[in-house]
Amino acid sequence: MFSNSLSSRFLWLVVIFVLLAEVLIFVPSVSRFREDYLLARLERAQIASLALLASDGSIAGELATELLENAGVFNVVLRRDAVRELILSSPLPEPVAETYDLRSANSFTLMRDALHEMFGTEPRIIRVIGDPVRQAGLLIEITLDTRNLQQELWEYGRRILLLSLIISGGTALLLYISIQALVVAPMQRVIRSMSDYAESPQDANRIITPKSGVRELRAAEEALSKMQTDLTGLLRQKDRLAQLGGSVARISHDLRNMLTTASMLADRMEMSRDPSVKRAAPKLVGSLARAINLCESTLAFGKAEDPPPKLGPVRAAPLIEDVVENEKLALAEGADITFLTDVPDDLMLRVDSEQIFRVLSNLVRNARQAIEAAGQPGVIEILAKPARHEQAKGVAIRIGDTGPGLPAKARDHLFEAFQGGARKGGVGLGLAIAAELVRGHGGRLELVRSDAEGTEFRIWLPGPE
Repeated sequence: MFSNSLSSRFLWLVVIFVLLAEVLIFVPSVSRFREDYLLARLERAQIASLALLASDGSIAGELATELLENAGVFNVVLRRDAVRELILSSPLPEPVAETYDLRSANSFTLMRDALHEMFGTEPRIIRVIGDPVRQAGLLIEITLDTRNLQQELWEYGRRILLLSLIISGGTALLLYISIQALVVAPMQRVIRSMSDYAESPQDANRIITPKSGVRELRAAEEALSKMQTDLTGLLRQKDRLAQLGGSVARISHDLRNMLTTASMLADRMEMSRDPSVKRAAPKLVGSLARAINLCESTLAFGKAEDPPPKLGPVRAAPLIEDVVENEKLALAEGADITFLTDVPDDLMLRVDSEQIFRVLSNLVRNARQAIEAAGQPGVIEILAKPARHEQAKGVAIRIGDTGPGLPAKARDHLFEAFQGGARKGGVGLGLAIAAELVRGHGGRLELVRSDAEGTEFRIWLPGPE
């Protein structure tokens, strides 16, 4: 609706304000017009009286009446040399109703009398007193009918009103055109750009190009352009991640079948009489079981069916020791890495052992790989103890290493999938999955420090009830 548009409201505001300004101008203008009208009558009356005085009284009768009619008055009294003299006179149709002395009238009095003359009274006979022009006496006094005065006041008022309407209309039209060109049109362009972009947010051609010359609108267009650019990039990235997720689900399906076959072969290895095979077989079976479980979890994740953790009492020491043993077996040849653990034997967790094993394995594996990549001896330390977090009881597990620390890019997006891995060549899934698994337990995974002296992570998990 036009009445609800920004332009129409500006239009009406301009009209109202201009009319209000004209009203404030109208009263002084009418007052000034009335004062000029009366002063003109005094001047005419003075000229008529001086003409009579100059003729030594020879002007009389019809000529004197004509002078009074031309002056628009009934009587003229002139005071000269302290003598008050009736110079011209004619019969008054009615008594004098009011006297106005223009010599002592202030602006407020003149405005009040003008409004009273227009709206408050009927035509009547008034007496007006003023100063003669060019010092032609001490005082001049006239009587006149206000009928013509009122008519001319109303005519002048109508002209002022018409002029006000023309000025307000023209001003409003010019402002309306200006607002349309400078404000409304750029705003409509922004709105159209937003609507077009909403239809296809991945189309970079629909991103707005800032063009406005108005500083504030230019800033809004630039902010919108940046937001649309960032959002387009994020949507493209999400599409790639969705496609990658589908591929991972298909790969996990095939990999699960392969691992199932390998698991069956590992079961047969347990029947071997070779002592070394017998010792390695349980570890191999456990690793294959975890790999199969990971593939199944990945498939469930791809179907948006994340299985909740199966919480149960788990001793922390054996779980952490199992993680350490697996990483020791995976040590590269020649690597000099020392594993230190400090876990109370009676410390209990209420967790899903498989999921927390994956979390710990991921963190310890990252630490091991960082030290191996540095080519220097190193230490990986795992400590666990009871701790509080936001007044809640639980267990804190710290995993620290003496490696080279995390890259700056990895620290900026540490727990975001596909935002850069914690090590060179990584894709950034491990820590994101680990953080998600910990959150699923009601816990928290955070980076405590990462510098040239090493890296330390902290896992906090709610304690057993």
